[in-house]
Amino acid sequence: MSAPWTILHELLGTKLLFSTAYHPKTDALAESPIQTPEDMIRKFHDYFLKLKDSDCFTHYWYTLMPELQLAYKTSIHASTSKTPAILEKRWNPKLPVDTMKKDSFDIHPSASSFKILLDKVRNHENQIITDAFEYARQKLNKSDKTPELKLGDLILVSTLDINNIKGQKKFKY
Repeated sequence: MSAPWTILHELLGTKLLFSTAYHPKTDALAESPIQTPEDMIRKFHDYFLKLKDSDCFTHYWYTLMPELQLAYKTSIHASTSKTPAILEKRWNPKLPVDTMKKDSFDIHPSASSFKILLDKVRNHENQIITDAFEYARQKLNKSDKTPELKLGDLILVSTLDINNIKGQKKFKY
């Protein structure tokens, strides 16, 4: 490893943990953070195929993607006990539900029905987020089978992914 890289991590107070290919603890680490939003979008899309408001108007699911993003960024994650908005920007955005006071002004009927629709969507988004986190947690726990080995135990090692056992191809006849 290069000296600047080592010094940078010392200054940042982080520790580099090297891994081998196909290691179960570090293989596909990037897929886990991507999988939760992917599951949310898939469920959000499926939900909107059936959703209609009080006027029987079907909304296109992609027009409400900012609301899904807001729901994701303002939900507390189990791994950090903080919201992504807090971690990224150091503040949580105010939600429309926090600023609305029904008694202070008259609400137009279509605005009221749209708010009811948004409340349904928000509740469904929260359920999607909870389900996605639970699914990811169960999948990780299911695949995390660390064997208990003691010194002197015999183990079998697969050589399928080791290419240098038979020698290099260029030396074969």
